Amino acid sequence: MTVDIPLDHTALFKTMPVPRMIIGVLKHGDYQVLDANTQILNYFNHSAEQVIGHSIHDFMDHENARHFEQTFEVCLSKKKLVTVQALPGVPGNVRIYSFIVSPVLGDDGHVTCLDILGQPDVSDQSILQRERDDAILLLTSVFDVSEIGIVVSDYNGRIVRVNDAFIRTYGWSRDELINAEVAGLVTPDERKLARDNHREYIANGVRSSGEMKIIRKDGGIANSLFTTATIELSQKRRFQVTTVMDITLRKQMEQSLRMAKDQADTANRAKSTFLANMSHELRTPLNAIIGFSEMMEKETFGELGNPKYKEYLGDIHMSANHLLEIINEVLDMSKIEAGRVELEEDVFEIEELVRSVTRMMASKAFGSGLMIHENFEQNLPCLRADRRLMRQILINLVTNAVKFSEKGGHIEIGIALTEDKGMRITVKDDGVGIPSDKIEQALEPFGQVSDKVENTHQRGTGLGLPLAKAMVELHGGQLKLESSLGKGTKVEITLPSERIVMQAANAFKK
Repeated sequence: MTVDIPLDHTALFKTMPVPRMIIGVLKHGDYQVLDANTQILNYFNHSAEQVIGHSIHDFMDHENARHFEQTFEVCLSKKKLVTVQALPGVPGNVRIYSFIVSPVLGDDGHVTCLDILGQPDVSDQSILQRERDDAILLLTSVFDVSEIGIVVSDYNGRIVRVNDAFIRTYGWSRDELINAEVAGLVTPDERKLARDNHREYIANGVRSSGEMKIIRKDGGIANSLFTTATIELSQKRRFQVTTVMDITLRKQMEQSLRMAKDQADTANRAKSTFLANMSHELRTPLNAIIGFSEMMEKETFGELGNPKYKEYLGDIHMSANHLLEIINEVLDMSKIEAGRVELEEDVFEIEELVRSVTRMMASKAFGSGLMIHENFEQNLPCLRADRRLMRQILINLVTNAVKFSEKGGHIEIGIALTEDKGMRITVKDDGVGIPSDKIEQALEPFGQVSDKVENTHQRGTGLGLPLAKAMVELHGGQLKLESSLGKGTKVEITLPSERIVMQAANAFKK
C-alpha cells in the first residue's frame, strides 16, 4: 500500500534550515533576487521586502556584491556548479562557511536562473571554543602580569583567585589567601561593611570604588584604593573581581602636606597676630618720642642752651616719623593679609580727593624740582569706595613717583571713564623706571628692585605698591604697572562699573 504525501515546495523552500535564494539573470548583466528563504534573510539581516525583487547591490556592500557577481559570471560561462567562500562583514547572525552556486538550465540549455545554497560552518562550535579559549588565555595573561592587585571572590565571599601583584604588595602567600574570606583582609572595623557590600554588589551586579584598609602579612595597615565589578559565568555563577592599589605612600604624602599647610597657616596667623599687636606696643612709644622731640625742638619750656642739641632733636624727630611710617605700612599689609580690613564706603567726588593728595604732595614735589599735572575727564561721576583707603592708594603712588623721579621731571595724574563704564586712575612719571623683568617683583610685599648703595635715600619697606594693589583689589579693581628702565613708570588703577555713581557731583558736596 502506498501513501501519497502532498508536498508544498514553497513551504519547504522557505523553512529550509540552510540559507537559500534564487537569482535571476537580467539582460543588462545585473542580478535580481527572485526568491529567498528565511535563513538567507537572517543571514543578510534584511526583510523579504528589502531583498526579493531587488538587485544584490541593494542589500550587500560593494565588496560582497562584486564577489558574488564574479562567481555568478563563472557559473554562467561554465554552466557548472561553483563554490564561493563567504566573506566577513555580513551583519546577520547565521554563520556560513561557503555558498554553492548552481545554474538552473532551461530546455534550450540556457541558464534561466541561479540557485544559491549556503553551507553551514560545520566547525562552528570548535571555532567558538577556540575563540573562547583564546579570550580566557588573554584574560589570564592580563590577570597574571598586571601590576595592580586583583582578587576574585565567589558568591559566598571566599577568595577563589588572586594575582601575583597582590601577593607581592601585601605579603600573603597564595595558599593563605585561596578559600579565605575576602572581608578578612580588611581591618576589623571595616569587616561588617565589607561583608554587606560584597553581598549587595555580587547580588545586584553593582560596580563600586573607594578606599579601604588592608592588613599586610607583617601586621602593617595599608591604605588601598579598590574598584569592584561583578561577572557572571555559565550556570549563572557570579564572581566579584576587585582591583586593589596600594596608596599608603600617597596618603602619607597627603598627610605630610596637610600638616605642613596647617603649620604654615598657624605660623602665618601667628605672624599676623604678632604684627597686629605691634600697633599698641610700637606706636605708643614712637608717638611719645615724636611728641617730646617736637616740644624740645620748639623749646616749649625754654631754651635748650646748646644748639647742637636742637640738631640732634631734629634727627630724632625725622627718624621717629620714618620708623612710624614703616610700621604703619607693615601693619596695614598685615591686616589686609589677615582679612581684617573692612571697607567703610561712602560716595564722594574723586577729583576732590585727587586734588587734596596733589596739594599735600606739592611741597615735597617742589622740593625735588618736580611738577605735578592733573588730567581729568570732564563731568566725571562720583565714586563709591573707602575714602581713606583711596587716599592712601594715591599717596603711595604719588610718593613713589616723587621718590623715583629726577629733578625737572613731570608727574601726571589722570582720571577717565572706561569703555565698560568703569573708572581708570593713572599716575605716570618720567623717572628712573623699573626693569621689565622685575615688575612682578615690585608688586610683591617687600619686593624692592633697587639694591644699589647710591639709592639708599630712596629705600623704604617695599610695601607702597603692594599695599596700593591690595587696597585696589579690596574694591574689586585691578592695578596694572607698566615701566621700563630709564623711561619712567605708569600705574593704572581700574575700578568696576558698580562703584560708579552717576549722579550730580553737587549732590555730594558738603
